[in-house]
Amino acid sequence: MTAAQYERWTAPFRSPRRAKAVRVINRGLTVLSFAAYPLALAWLWIQKDPRLWSSILVPGTGFGAVSLFRRVYNAPRPYEALDIVPLKEKDKQGQSFPSRHVFSIFVIAMTLLRLSVPLGAVFLAFGVVLAWCRVILGVHFPRDVLAGAVVGVLWAWVGYWMT
Repeated sequence: MTAAQYERWTAPFRSPRRAKAVRVINRGLTVLSFAAYPLALAWLWIQKDPRLWSSILVPGTGFGAVSLFRRVYNAPRPYEALDIVPLKEKDKQGQSFPSRHVFSIFVIAMTLLRLSVPLGAVFLAFGVVLAWCRVILGVHFPRDVLAGAVVGVLWAWVGYWMT
């Protein structure tokens, strides 16, 4: 992504009202996914479902692995690397690749998919929307969100297959 591409992509969202809408969607999907996950774990616990432990272990190890990789790789964020004004003010430096928000919603979606196909499918769609928001807001490059989604799906697929 170049600065010119970013400006073209975000031009329709530069009004304060539309920029706020993208920020609200970003925040809402983040909160929703992080609320749905512990609720799913609570449901598994109440049901005495044996999938509880793998549903804790797989996302937890993935989150740790992604966090460690980001710290070591330390890729710059678009607002650091490009001459742009992002739609979301953020002070964080580096640790852009892969997107941990996108990884998280996709690994949560895969966890929910094991419990309910329709619910998991809805959260996969939410993941696509969240990925788009993260790019439009200027806090991640497209490669960051694509990697977050792919790693989230693959980590869950392999992790749940192994357990």
